[in-house]
Amino acid sequence: MARGKLRIYLGAAPGVGKTYAMLSEAHRRIERGTDCVVAFVEHHNRPRTEVMLHGLEQVDRKDLEYRGAVFTEMDVDAVLRRAPAVALVDELAHTNVPGSRNAKRWQDIEELLEAGIDVISTVNIQHLESLGDVVESITGVRQRETVPDEIVRRADQIELVDMSPQALRRRMAHGNIYKADKVDAALSNYFRPGNLTALRELALLWVADRVDEYLQQYRGEHNIRTTWQARERIVVGLTGGPEGRTLIRRAARMAAKGSGSEILAVYIARSDGLTSASPKELAVQRTLVEDLGGTFHHVIGDDIPSALLEFARGVNATQIVLGSSRRKTWQYMFGPGVGATVARDSGPDLDVHIVTHSEVAKGRGLPVARGARLGRSRLIWSWLVGVVGPALLTLLLTHIDVDLGLANDMLLFLTLTVAAALLGGMLPALASAAAGSLLLNYYFTPPLHLWTISDNKNIVAIAVFVSVAVSVASVVDLAARRTHQAARLRAESEILSHLAGSVLRGENSLESLLETVRETFAMEAVALLEREGDVAPWTCAGSVGTRAHVLRPEDADVDVPVGDHMALALSGRVLPAEDRRVLAAFAAQAAVVLDRERLKSQAAEARALAEGNRIRTALLAAVSHDLRTPLAGIKAAVSSLRSEDVEWSEEDQAELLEGIEAGADRLDHLVGNLLDMSRLQTGTVAPLVREIDLDEVVPMALGGVPDGSVDLDIPEDLPMVAVDKGLLERAVANIVENAVKYAPEDAPVLVAASSLADRVELRVVDRGPGVPDEAKDRIFEPFQRYGDAPRGSGVGLGLAVARGFVESMGGTLNAEDTPGGGLTMVLTLKVAAGRPPVVPDLSAQMTS
Repeated sequence: MARGKLRIYLGAAPGVGKTYAMLSEAHRRIERGTDCVVAFVEHHNRPRTEVMLHGLEQVDRKDLEYRGAVFTEMDVDAVLRRAPAVALVDELAHTNVPGSRNAKRWQDIEELLEAGIDVISTVNIQHLESLGDVVESITGVRQRETVPDEIVRRADQIELVDMSPQALRRRMAHGNIYKADKVDAALSNYFRPGNLTALRELALLWVADRVDEYLQQYRGEHNIRTTWQARERIVVGLTGGPEGRTLIRRAARMAAKGSGSEILAVYIARSDGLTSASPKELAVQRTLVEDLGGTFHHVIGDDIPSALLEFARGVNATQIVLGSSRRKTWQYMFGPGVGATVARDSGPDLDVHIVTHSEVAKGRGLPVARGARLGRSRLIWSWLVGVVGPALLTLLLTHIDVDLGLANDMLLFLTLTVAAALLGGMLPALASAAAGSLLLNYYFTPPLHLWTISDNKNIVAIAVFVSVAVSVASVVDLAARRTHQAARLRAESEILSHLAGSVLRGENSLESLLETVRETFAMEAVALLEREGDVAPWTCAGSVGTRAHVLRPEDADVDVPVGDHMALALSGRVLPAEDRRVLAAFAAQAAVVLDRERLKSQAAEARALAEGNRIRTALLAAVSHDLRTPLAGIKAAVSSLRSEDVEWSEEDQAELLEGIEAGADRLDHLVGNLLDMSRLQTGTVAPLVREIDLDEVVPMALGGVPDGSVDLDIPEDLPMVAVDKGLLERAVANIVENAVKYAPEDAPVLVAASSLADRVELRVVDRGPGVPDEAKDRIFEPFQRYGDAPRGSGVGLGLAVARGFVESMGGTLNAEDTPGGGLTMVLTLKVAAGRPPVVPDLSAQMTS
């Protein structure tokens, strides 16, 4: 069965009309004869939206009970049984009530899509997971209900439902979004013009990125290479030199002038060995461009200008930023340079910016990795000077009337031979010496125009000429090879030094190390393969690159064994033998990094097991004493009541039953704390956050303490807090019971609350013996008790459970000294959306 299609209506804020647009689309499809049902749509009591539901088939919702309240959620099974062609599912980012089939509504939608049902849904831009921090900085509200960006990006269609901030505020003022008693609070808080404008810009830019993906796909399918200047996209050409940072910052300033501009830094590496830049410098530039919001790309190409232009046109770039050449003036004789060539060949659709920097004309120095290998243009010039040069010199000397003499003629030819040796090494120099000697013999040595030499002195002169030419060529060629070897060793030493430093610092992850290998050796893909035995199949422990993973080392272009059952496999080209020395060091380090990551994982598991063993040991100790004590009391009371030898009075029976009840209550409290601690350690605590007043929770938490043991001071004008009512009540109860247990009988515990900036503090103050500073953190650990409780007993879980519950709601719980003696527990909670308690609750509508 084919997967269903997903269509999403995206809005910048609640009330822009996403649900209305979705329902309108449903009516249009029904008119065309499409089987369309409403799986879940929330109209939020908006009359115009509610009217749009008329005439649409609605699947019954599922009732779920949670914490004494009944909630309705989408019935996924009912929708699957109905199997419509199209299902409307509102609020994509909604979090389902605990106990539902899935934790998030987008997971419900995934099931419908897998069943072949097309889904139309809605979502606001503030619910995208990647924008949570941005939205919070704009609005001051942290969106707890989020959906992964990838879920929305995978949608087959995304339609932006747009509305200007002024129009949206008018809708709000007219009562089309919220009820009249909520309008003023909404307009002065979340729906301020600045908030709405910023959210609208976020939505437009996010959708623009999605449209750009469609555009790139279309251009690729139709092989369109010209630039369509739909948006500014700036490509920065990097050489790996120190000027790269200047170019990246300059491009960032250019991008900042236009909203939606994008930066792409690209390094072009040749395909014939190590790259020509320091991996360390490239890593720094990669980090810089990513910090500035751009992306870094590594491209392989022998013709750098062509590869750069090909990349720029491939990404639909509008501008290219290059640095002024670092070459010295005399080096321009070998060609115009990358910048001039790119500017010449860019055409009318690409603007090329040449940026000056502090390294201009200082020379490129010895290449860090490629060494002093003679380039193609240099070799061409050497052959021209060595072969064509003697012919042109002969033509010049034979057509002038001045007789320079054989010695001077030989010096001129020797000059060309030396120049050929300097440019191209041995072979061009030998060719120049051979051509020069032949031309000297034929045109300048008597008898002229014959290949014979009559004077023995001239034979010696030509022999000396040839020997000098060969000697000079040998020396130049040897110097070039030695320079190349020195440059290559320098490159290798820098790479190995950087690798050793990362080893000592423990910085490299396996993926980053493999990426360094790929970039250093200009490969397309790198993988680390391993197997358990000699005949076991190979498995991939980690890989990077664009090509498919190789399944065996022998399938790769280059493989380096690491021990008996591990190998580093590289795909892209065959490396020369001299590169394998450095590659072997990388392979060994990759094995070390893999072992280190596995050891870290095993150490974490060992710590978890050790912690579990510690808790189990403490639990057994607690069960052996703290749980047996109330059980012994209950057992004794029950045995006494069942005894036929004693006639108990009604008062005695009541006292025994009261003891049984008290023991059962203590057992219930102890077991409850054990279960809560288990939930915290397994991460299954899921707070149901609501906005409430503290005076609704704190009094209910005092039911388990004796009357008169607590003084309560909760001001009525405190801001509301965003908490889970049940978890907060349990946490406060544990804190207060602990304080009452240690406080003197004549000094009641004080429970007071106050507000400060964006938080509310609840202080539980006792006048007991207090806790030393070194033990203040330890009392919050499971099964930890400081001293002996003068009344009652416990397993030492109360404060650990309280802190776990408070932190799960985004608050903090700490211990302080009470002035004058004692301990103060400070429970800090965040104010709900920065609003005072008189402001109505709008959080439920924020997902609409």
